Amino acid sequence: MNFNASTYLRTLDNPKRFNFEEVSCYNCGSTDYDKFLVGEDDLTGKEGNFLYVKCRHCELVYQNPRLPVHQIKEFYDSEYIAHRKKKDWGVLKPLYEWAMQKHDRDKEKLVSNYISISSATQVLDVGCAVGTFLLYLQDKYGCDISGVDFKEDLSYPGFDRINFYQGLFYESPIPEASYDLVTMWHFLEHCYDPNRSLQMARQVLKDDGKLIIEVPRLDSVSFRLFGNKWPGVQAPQHTAMYSKKTFLELLQKNGFTVEEYLPYGAFPPYFYLFTGTYFRLVGKGLNLDRIVAPYFAGQFLLTPVLLFQKYLNLSMQTVICSKK
Repeated sequence: MNFNASTYLRTLDNPKRFNFEEVSCYNCGSTDYDKFLVGEDDLTGKEGNFLYVKCRHCELVYQNPRLPVHQIKEFYDSEYIAHRKKKDWGVLKPLYEWAMQKHDRDKEKLVSNYISISSATQVLDVGCAVGTFLLYLQDKYGCDISGVDFKEDLSYPGFDRINFYQGLFYESPIPEASYDLVTMWHFLEHCYDPNRSLQMARQVLKDDGKLIIEVPRLDSVSFRLFGNKWPGVQAPQHTAMYSKKTFLELLQKNGFTVEEYLPYGAFPPYFYLFTGTYFRLVGKGLNLDRIVAPYFAGQFLLTPVLLFQKYLNLSMQTVICSKK
C-alpha cells in the first residue's frame, strides 16, 4: 500500500488553525512518494509538526502537505533569525557584529570570483530580508541594488536605498533582462514554486548575466549527524531540501547552465554544527542571549576543522549559473 501523506499528517499534533494543502513534486510533478521525516520549527520553538516526503521518481525531498502562503507568514515574524534586529550583546557586541558583517563579506568575495562588479552593475537579491548584503555591495562598488522579499514592514538603516519589491518573486513587476547579477542566498528552499522563481530569474537576467544560488545540502555530513534535527529542515519555512542531484536537475530543467558547483557556500557551516547539536541535546527554541558566548567559544575550538570546510561537504552548496 502506498504511503498517504494527508492521512499520516492527521496523526501528528498540529493546531486546528493550520489548513494544509497537498502538493506534487516541485521537480518532476509526480505524486508518488515515501515518508522521509517529520520536522519542527526548532529555531524559534513554535508549535507544529511538518511532514517531508521523498519523490520516488526524482528523489526530491519536499514538504507535503504544506501550509498555504497566508499561514506560513506567521513563521516569519521578528523571531525569525533573518529578521531579528537586536544589536545589544553586551561585551560580545563587537564580535557579534563582526560575525554578521563577515557573512556579507563572504558573499561578496564569492560573487566577485565570477562577476566583475562596478557602479554600472545591476544587482537583484531575491529573499533579501533586511538587505545588508545589497547595502554592503553598494557601499563598496556604488552599484544599483534591488531586493525582493515577501515579508512586510522590513526596516534597517539604509533600507530606503534599495529598490524593493514586496511580495512573491514570481509575481513581482520586475523589468525583463535588467540585471547583471541575481542572487538567492537561502531563498530557494523556502520557495512555494521554485520552477516559477527560476523561470522568473531567467527572465530578469541579462543575456550575459549570472545567477548565484546557495541552499543547504541534504546529502551532507551535518544531515547525517542530526537527521530531523538538522537545521536545514527548519520546518515549516523550508518547503524543500535539495541534494546535489536534485538541485542541479531543477536548474537545468529551468533553462540554466551550471558553470560551477561548489560544495560549500558563504553561510558558515559551523552554525549548522552548533545549532544541530543544540537541538539534539537541549531542545528547540534557540535563545540567542544564552548561546552567543558558547557559540563563539565552540567556533574557536573547531577552528582546525573549519579551516578545511570547503572540502568537507559540511552543510551548504552553491551554484553559479548562466542562461542556456
